[in-house]
Amino acid sequence: MAQKEFDIIVYGASGFTGRLVAEYLTQRGIQGWAMAGRNTAKLAAIRDEIGAPKNTPLIEADAENTSSLNAMCKRTRSVLTTVGPYQLYGRPLVAACAASGTDYLDLNGEPAWARQMIDAHQETAKKSGARIVLSAGFDSIPFDLGVWFLQQEAIQKFGKPAPRVKGRVRKMQGGASGGTMASMKATLKASIKDPSILGLLNNPFALTPGFTGPAQPSGLVPEYDKNLGVWAAPFVMAPINTKNVHRTNFLLKHQYGTDFVYDEMMLTTLGEAARALVDAAAKANPFSGKGLKPGDGPSKEERENGFYDVLFTGEYPDGGSIKASVKGDRDPGYGSTSKMISEAALTLLDVESDGGCFTPGGVMAGPLVARLEAHAGLTFAIEP
Repeated sequence: MAQKEFDIIVYGASGFTGRLVAEYLTQRGIQGWAMAGRNTAKLAAIRDEIGAPKNTPLIEADAENTSSLNAMCKRTRSVLTTVGPYQLYGRPLVAACAASGTDYLDLNGEPAWARQMIDAHQETAKKSGARIVLSAGFDSIPFDLGVWFLQQEAIQKFGKPAPRVKGRVRKMQGGASGGTMASMKATLKASIKDPSILGLLNNPFALTPGFTGPAQPSGLVPEYDKNLGVWAAPFVMAPINTKNVHRTNFLLKHQYGTDFVYDEMMLTTLGEAARALVDAAAKANPFSGKGLKPGDGPSKEERENGFYDVLFTGEYPDGGSIKASVKGDRDPGYGSTSKMISEAALTLLDVESDGGCFTPGGVMAGPLVARLEAHAGLTFAIEP
């Protein structure tokens, strides 16, 4: 492959999350990257505000200008995009990356759109060598890699993967991003026009074309966890994360087994379980007009005071079990997400693989876990 001008282009660097990514790369002292967006004057202002070097390249590119996207892709090894909702703005960029052999990473929490991209660009990306990496933020890296991490230990300890894994959010401070809310709204609007989208949203194996595994728990009804002694309530990101976990298993040639069962919920008290159910329903109704808008986000103090703690329990039919945890030191939707996708992009530069459409866990699980622990404030641990 011909030498490219840049290793990474951060597309959408003038947006709230894109700015955090650019700031993080600056603080890490990373070389060989550029900022891209619709307005170079705005990019220049952001570059100066975050303290990036004055010679950090600025590239004009617009989702509505295909030629600008094609030109951008030809200059770089990878494009890291924070421009969502992806179903509204992401299609031309995925197509450009797949065709040009340029790696791509996004933060999408839009599984129906992700399936459409897999169907449309898997073969093209395989031929060109492009790695199209979907959902490289809080949805779904901690969950995707948390299950992978647990299963590696399970295979070593028991000689086989755990056929049943429960993901349980023990603690979390910091909510979903404005982009996530906008994505949910766009998805619901799209499903009204195309009812087949609802089928994908309701299918836990929507991202594993040609494979359907066993029935999966819905995760929609609060339940009492006898082993943990607490109630579990619906988790709003579960419909996204569970599909990505199953795709990783699919990409890894069913390393977790073809009988693998997985669900996600939040641990809480009985009273909080009822409230969580109501909150989950409210968050699933973006037509209410409430909540963050794209570009909105928490203050630096709020981001730094945020955190999350997720427990994974692998269970065997004979009663054997194993537990692992993933913890993050920033709010999930912004502070941690910006670090995770940055490290995913840096990791991908050092990973050799065929082209195609991937989850982070499906193409760089081990190296990414190591990098996240070293630089991004995440910890992966086996628990007693």
